[in-house]
Amino acid sequence: MADEGNIISNLDLGNDVSGDDTDPAAGIISQYVKDLSVENPNAPQCFQWQDAPQIDVQFNIGATPIEGEVHEVELKIVVTSRADAGVAFAVDLSYCALVGMRNLADAQAHAFLFAEAPRILFPFARAIISEAVRDAGFPPLMLEPIDFNGLYAQQLSAQQGVGVPAGNA
Repeated sequence: MADEGNIISNLDLGNDVSGDDTDPAAGIISQYVKDLSVENPNAPQCFQWQDAPQIDVQFNIGATPIEGEVHEVELKIVVTSRADAGVAFAVDLSYCALVGMRNLADAQAHAFLFAEAPRILFPFARAIISEAVRDAGFPPLMLEPIDFNGLYAQQLSAQQGVGVPAGNA
């Protein structure tokens, strides 16, 4: 049988000669609910209302450097259900992730923080909101998917040639 050698040591992982990991990398370290508020201010009367509610959904994305290559990405979603008689429910969620990034160009890092990380977080935030609305006594609310990458690209074009937009997406 021929000696095939150590397969692992023969892999070319793209690292430089010194053994340092120089490949670009980004990923989610952990996810968590930072703040969750559920209000049902007109219970139990709101359960008798006959008119169809209007659902208002607002969201914002923020990113804060934590330490070195770690950032906190915050996906803030506020959902309010209003009928003619008043507010049926309001859910305010700040769902966050610690994101690690290394060896990324500034434009790539910004795109990961404000487009890709929120895309990854959204399904989890969506489930939390659905359960919160259900726990408030209403049918679960399934938010429509959001095209974070499309919104990010729109914001970049609106910046009229600026490579990295400032502030929140």
